[in-house]
Amino acid sequence: MAKRETKNLEYKADISNTFLKTISAYANYGDGIILFGVDDKGTPHGLEGDLEEICLRIENKINDNLSPVPRYGLTINAKNRTIELKVFEGSYKPYTYKNKAYKRADSATVEVERVELNHLILVGEHLNYEDLPASNQNLSFKALEKALIEKLRIEQLDKDIFKTLALFSDKKGFNRAAEILADENLYPGLDIVVFGKNINEFMHREKMDQTSILIQYEKAIDMYRKTYQYEQIEGIERKRIEKIPENAFREALANSIVHREWDKRTYIQIGLYEEKIEITSPGGLPYGISKDEYMYGQISILRNPILSNVFFRLGYIEQFGTGIRRINQAYEGSIIKPEYKVYENSITVVLPLFSSDATLLTKDEQQVFALLKKQGELSRLEIQENLSMNKDKAIRVLNELINKNAIEKTGIGRGTKYSLL
Repeated sequence: MAKRETKNLEYKADISNTFLKTISAYANYGDGIILFGVDDKGTPHGLEGDLEEICLRIENKINDNLSPVPRYGLTINAKNRTIELKVFEGSYKPYTYKNKAYKRADSATVEVERVELNHLILVGEHLNYEDLPASNQNLSFKALEKALIEKLRIEQLDKDIFKTLALFSDKKGFNRAAEILADENLYPGLDIVVFGKNINEFMHREKMDQTSILIQYEKAIDMYRKTYQYEQIEGIERKRIEKIPENAFREALANSIVHREWDKRTYIQIGLYEEKIEITSPGGLPYGISKDEYMYGQISILRNPILSNVFFRLGYIEQFGTGIRRINQAYEGSIIKPEYKVYENSITVVLPLFSSDATLLTKDEQQVFALLKKQGELSRLEIQENLSMNKDKAIRVLNELINKNAIEKTGIGRGTKYSLL
């Protein structure tokens, strides 16, 4: 069965200029392949004429119409008379066709919007949005000064400190990182909703914008504490109970701020539910980092290095590139673990209630969990045999545990195994 068209695979029955838009998309957002002589269903019908001459035509079209010209390669399949065009993502973005830049939306090619085009220009010039000059140079920094006095014991915030923090230069003045930290600005910040029993029940909502992100950060911490912390008296001691670890929330919140795309004028969405917290930050993964590298903290690519440095100096983040690991450390001993959802244009971190016992699991789920805790990695058949479960029940219970982020599934086919996260 032929493969269907995807984000990185397109079929073309013949040679028409529409493929040039797809080249722009691949060069801007990720390697891709165009197969000529193949219909929309993936069936090769071949091309008529001299295949070498057709390759030359394709090359001329690319060289004459793409600006700049990306790196690519052509391969002839003489057996079925098709041509494969491999396009590589480039470093000199945006790659345009007729002065327009394109991207892939699933299996379609569409023109990028103005904000996204501006972002491509910055990437191509190896600049960060936060380093551009601030739109308003008449800024005040009472919140930043207060935080620096408390954390770094400075006497007052002066121009030399602004320069040390890379928030100001004599040539550009204040940059946009400084503007985001300023007492008043035009940026949307945090949109926090406290939910009741379900998503239709709003207990409280705080939509914060046009003020220092430091003030918003502290307000978000206060809302977290009111929702998930309480005091319990044990004998003569007063003990603070955290239903969701504060360290995990602080880390997830700070990372959503320093890693978001600030040129996208939308809010960081924070949902405070009875059983979890969800934090959704605008912008997918930074260019040059994979999902696995993000998940396991193998490398750190900072989208906003200036803002990150300020948060690091203030102690809001501990060390660059360790956010996910620190969140996971806060859940050591908890049955249900945090979840990370990576999309093209956003990242969501889900922080569940901390529970060191199995009360959040059904009886059947508790049995499977206990077995995996004791035995380690097992196949579904091994779980069925150990617990005398039928196939349907085992599949249902395992899927529920995966959905609750209590266990993980690895391998495919007969090599599929289940283990605790």
